[in-house]
Amino acid sequence: MNFKCLFCGALITLYVGVAEAVNYVPENISASISLKVPGNVAERYSLELQQLGNDRSSYLLEASESIPVTITQRVADVNGKLRVNVCITALEDIYFNYSQRLSTGYRHDDCQFYMPGFWYRRNLRSPKDAPSFHSSDSWLVREDRLSAPLTGVYSEKEKHFVTVSRIDKFADEALSTHREGEIILSGKTSLGFTGFENQDGITALSFGFPYREAPRSYIRKLTLAPAVEAFQFLRRGETVLLTWEIQENKADDYSDFIRHAWEYSYDTYEPKPVDTPYSITDMKQVLSGFFISSFVEGHPLVYNSGIHLMTKNCRSNGQAEVGFIGRVLLNAFNAWEYGCQFDREDLKANSMKVFDSYLENGFTPVGFFKELVDFDKGYEEPVHSIRRQSEGIYAMLHFLAYEKENGRRHPEWEQKMKNMLDILLQLQQADGSFPRKFRDDFTIVDNSGGSTPSATLPLVMGYKYFKDKRYLASAKQTADYLEKVLISKADYFSSTLDANCEDKEASLYAATATYYLSLITKGEEHRHYADLTKKASYFALSWYYVWDVPFAQGQMLGDIGLKTRGWGNVSVENNHIDVFVFEFASVLRWLSKEYAESRFSQFAEVISTSMRQLLPHEGHLCGVAKSGYYPEVVQHTNWDYGKNGKGYYNDIFAPGWTVASLWELFTPGRAEYFLK
Repeated sequence: MNFKCLFCGALITLYVGVAEAVNYVPENISASISLKVPGNVAERYSLELQQLGNDRSSYLLEASESIPVTITQRVADVNGKLRVNVCITALEDIYFNYSQRLSTGYRHDDCQFYMPGFWYRRNLRSPKDAPSFHSSDSWLVREDRLSAPLTGVYSEKEKHFVTVSRIDKFADEALSTHREGEIILSGKTSLGFTGFENQDGITALSFGFPYREAPRSYIRKLTLAPAVEAFQFLRRGETVLLTWEIQENKADDYSDFIRHAWEYSYDTYEPKPVDTPYSITDMKQVLSGFFISSFVEGHPLVYNSGIHLMTKNCRSNGQAEVGFIGRVLLNAFNAWEYGCQFDREDLKANSMKVFDSYLENGFTPVGFFKELVDFDKGYEEPVHSIRRQSEGIYAMLHFLAYEKENGRRHPEWEQKMKNMLDILLQLQQADGSFPRKFRDDFTIVDNSGGSTPSATLPLVMGYKYFKDKRYLASAKQTADYLEKVLISKADYFSSTLDANCEDKEASLYAATATYYLSLITKGEEHRHYADLTKKASYFALSWYYVWDVPFAQGQMLGDIGLKTRGWGNVSVENNHIDVFVFEFASVLRWLSKEYAESRFSQFAEVISTSMRQLLPHEGHLCGVAKSGYYPEVVQHTNWDYGKNGKGYYNDIFAPGWTVASLWELFTPGRAEYFLK
């Protein structure tokens, strides 16, 4: 099928298999270059394409007046995609910023948008103080915010999509002294920008180099900042080569579009496992030091101190949290299991003290877990969450099943867990959802259903352990809700407790929930839940980096050689990477077998190896004070929680959940073993 090249006017044959395509004609493309003289406002020059000789794929981009730079462009069909190569050569010393804009022809109002790990649909689940359509319908962002340097637009009316991605080695990064306005970089960078814009009611994909952010930059949680435009120095006679790739295709819906985009990104950037010196045995041995060093006694509850610690000293505090970022009970079970396997009496003794203290003092009058207790302040969180409660039950059912298998029973704990599952049933709404937050008297504080899939796991486990069909029926109701409200609408939100927006954990939990149901069912029902797992998993996968973000010398993460591939961004509100994976790698390996899709298992190995890189141990503490205290807030882009910025951590972190997440990553197949 022939399409006119949007950039050059030449006919380029693209084998994309769609009925209609974006018209690749000159009027649909605009290009410009901004040149800055230090101390002066930059001048922007529009560029026109002029064919070079008889070569209809090579063009000169000329300004209407003389400028001290030569820009040429060559386009080619590469496996049915349009490869655009731009060559910028300085005739004098210059500071430049280059940009292009591609008009898709799609009505902006008909479109949903995608910047992986940062933007889904229109980000309308996010508040106005985070990037979203609440603030603007046009956004340009620096590439290192994204899990792949790609922007896509999906036309719901046309059932077509277009993506533009950057193809480069991404080896360089430069420091800057300012974060807004026109800034001159201290050296060379590999980072450009990408995004989408509303151009007189029509969607345009915009991209360029070096980076820009507009109409606002996003510098920390719920803090939009003024726009930024970076300028790189190019010495006379020097050349910069830039490459982008444009693809288009049809997709049944937004979920199908995300699948296409992720598979394309994976195949394009080809993330490989990271070569690290740490085996799984090494990881667990070092991480087990956290169980000892963080152990706190002397309060009614005994726990591993794992939340709101300072990276500079990792000193324990009086805060005990059952789930979410504390994961006290899951850490206690992991330490117990590890202690039993390797005759570690210290770990076993500590874990039993945790369990005994929670059995005696860890429940509210109604029978919920005391989710968060701060003994330093004499404070107990009065509002419960379905997520923390579910994660506590999950941990204890694993403990009870492990003990039962080894000939030991804990009838008081069994009764507590059965009672908790029974009162959870009272919280379930008519549509199958669970409220996100509630009080001990069952009054609802936050009725959002985004955290519902966290409840599915203990319900399925409770059915298996107690042989009570009510729990399975309830779990299936949650899946009905997930299918109707989250998965079918491609709308994953509000799973995490420190933000209320589009987030990785919502899709990850949804995929894990339907994975559990698929494991416990057969025939068509099994296949239906498996299909839902696969569909949700593409969204979870889209949050994980398939490329390595460059860091500058002097940014700690770059100095110690961090490769970002395999790490996941967090949410629209919290724009950093972390090791939140828990059982997701097991889900991916299972899906790989179910659907004969090697990408899933291969990427699970990327995740498994990459997340070993920042293991803190003596002589390699990776920016934290104690061995085994795995870092949490890994700031990989121009964003922070209020401290340090790109290449560093925030000064406060929560190793309680990072250790628990990695432990589950390195203990694959737990759910399959429990349920089968």
